[in-house]
Amino acid sequence: MSKKTVLTLVGSLRAGSTNQQLAEAIQLNAPDQVNVVIHESLGNIPFYNEDIDVEGQVPAAAAALRAAANDADTLLLVTPEHNGTVPASLKNAIDWLSRPFGAGALAGKPTAVVGTAFGQFGGVWAQDEARKAVGIAGAQVLENVKMAVPGSMVRFAEVHPKDDAEVVEQIKGVFDALAEARTPEAA
Repeated sequence: MSKKTVLTLVGSLRAGSTNQQLAEAIQLNAPDQVNVVIHESLGNIPFYNEDIDVEGQVPAAAAALRAAANDADTLLLVTPEHNGTVPASLKNAIDWLSRPFGAGALAGKPTAVVGTAFGQFGGVWAQDEARKAVGIAGAQVLENVKMAVPGSMVRFAEVHPKDDAEVVEQIKGVFDALAEARTPEAA
């Protein structure tokens, strides 16, 4: 059995981001048959502009994102909540992955959304907005894969998510739900 690749996009660009730490905890707790790849360059991708999305001229960072998404079996978006919604960097990545319309890297791609935020609900508004955006962009949204960790700045001030037993247990639940999700090829 070959390993399944889960491409992970982290919406926060901040050094020390709790969502980056959550992505690292997810990577560390992946089952043996899953390879979690954290895409590192969302901050280098220019804002989507159809004028620069021309075959043979696509900016290198956007082309690398598309290639990584095409090669992945599943996408996992790890998002903070910025002013009640998804951060611009993550929305921009979704925009690049949605093109060309109907045939972009998101078309039919199983995609899940998780995250952590400072507020009491763990960023569920941003997660809902991200699910909406990737669904409209053509992804197969995995609605049963959910994880929202509240109080991130306090909760993870001195403890990395990988060392938080409750978070690790929730991560196992994310992988269980991902394993149960049917991909278009399996349907």
